[in-house]
Amino acid sequence: MNVVGSNFIQKMVMQKLTRGIFHYLIPVTLIMSVGFVFDPGIQQVRAVMDLPPGPDRYTSITIKYTNYEWWMANWSDNEVVCQIHVDHEGVPTLGDIFTDCDKTTSDEWKKQAPCPQETYRENPKSCDGYYVSLFSSTPAEREIAVALPPPLVWISLENCNSGSMTNICQTTPVLVLTGDESLPNESILRIEGTLNSKGFTCEGSICKIQVKPTPKDSVPLEFWAFSSYGDSSEIFKAQIRVAELTDQETGLKVWYVDVLSKQWTGEPVASCAETWESLPPVGGPPTWLSTPKDRTKLASDIPYAYLAGNLITQGVVDVSRCPNGGLLPEGGASACGLRVAQSAVTMWQNRFDRLIMKVSQETSVPAQLLKNLFARESQFWPGIFKNTSDVGLGQLTENGADTTFLWNPSFYEQFCPLVLENTTCKKGYLHLKEKEREILQYTLVQSVNANCTECPLGLDLTQADFSVSVFAHSLLASCEQAGQIVRNVTHEAPGEAATYEDMWRFTLVNYNAGPGCLSVAIKETYWDGKPLDWEHVIVNLEPACEAAIGYVEDIGQE
Repeated sequence: MNVVGSNFIQKMVMQKLTRGIFHYLIPVTLIMSVGFVFDPGIQQVRAVMDLPPGPDRYTSITIKYTNYEWWMANWSDNEVVCQIHVDHEGVPTLGDIFTDCDKTTSDEWKKQAPCPQETYRENPKSCDGYYVSLFSSTPAEREIAVALPPPLVWISLENCNSGSMTNICQTTPVLVLTGDESLPNESILRIEGTLNSKGFTCEGSICKIQVKPTPKDSVPLEFWAFSSYGDSSEIFKAQIRVAELTDQETGLKVWYVDVLSKQWTGEPVASCAETWESLPPVGGPPTWLSTPKDRTKLASDIPYAYLAGNLITQGVVDVSRCPNGGLLPEGGASACGLRVAQSAVTMWQNRFDRLIMKVSQETSVPAQLLKNLFARESQFWPGIFKNTSDVGLGQLTENGADTTFLWNPSFYEQFCPLVLENTTCKKGYLHLKEKEREILQYTLVQSVNANCTECPLGLDLTQADFSVSVFAHSLLASCEQAGQIVRNVTHEAPGEAATYEDMWRFTLVNYNAGPGCLSVAIKETYWDGKPLDWEHVIVNLEPACEAAIGYVEDIGQE
């Protein structure tokens, strides 16, 4: 039986006992006020003593398997060279041979050619090298070490309502840190941390901290939990912002609270906010960067001439009374055609709203931003735009596909196995061969191309619906890349260098004009000693990139 060494198991037990005793012996400290954080009426808070050791929990489990014993022998004299033990069906792999034989044998095995059938039939001993033969297969057991789930801590707010990507409290807000121990018969002993560098400790699995308005844009929160198992959670981080304002309608005080953390259990902020370490404006983001509670708030009735032209061409509306069939020479709708097609145009531009809301909830990309992007890029017609290489609702190109795979690895991991072998995909996008990357890029672009000559309206609407999620992930990739560009230039978090709104504008420049345009403009602005805001950055966009200004401002209209 292949068993993990008993010394390893003993070491784990001793670590558990030692840590458990050590943390039970930590002395109780005096209660102290933590700056603007302290309310003895809510929970006893005391000064923090020690940094946590972190998760350290393992167990051993017994698994059953079949032990296959193979013998490797010389063709020339049938002398056994080595015995190979494997736990899988099929002949031993090169790695198995290297492990149980030696490097010289495995190298020779790798290089040797198969014995020709004719030679084997006439005289096997004249074959070159080695052969392997299955000697036995027997049931077996072995113990393996398994990491157990660590303790966690979650953040929530007490007695506050969620607004548009922010939280509104009618009374002084209370942060609630809740410890979560997944192991049976174990519990959270206490929660500790620092808020704006001031320490706190709460006994038990729940820690309530009353927070007053933060003295600057946001303050850092670090927190962790100690477990009766003898270890602790990792150190979790958050940014907390509290702003006290007067409600203009009621005249009463209200508190706007924003929490930026992976441990946050409330309404998520936009995904890129964590990447940039940046919070939206107090009170919530502007409309173009928001996600409404109700899908009907996304509805629009803009007279899109390009969309109307496509609907007319596909026979959706009767324009027999309009001159020239209601179309202009370049394919857009004439004034008459647009007037006749307006009801169909309104219906069509809202047909993706439900899906946009769903994708927004899944990815945290603002729903209004997605809709505005589709309006600007394609006027909601999900085919090829004017015979160019730009495709779909968000006009994806192969360069855009490259950015998506490179800067959104989780999307790459989901999409790649649909196209290439899983073993190939596991190499990572950067390590693929150029041809393999080209195949992925081409396939992604075609996946958002809804053109279909044999389909009603000339569109595969199932493919168009699928593309909404692809474009959301493409935007996430651009926000990652834009954040890295700012970080590389300024050597600080993007949220420290630029506002939340301007980081989204930079993301749109990256999406539309490419990282080269954005990088040059950011560098020039920073080297000139100017603030990294929209007004100063666009001055430094090179002439070939200036079209991105109108693009961004169209999408950012309220």
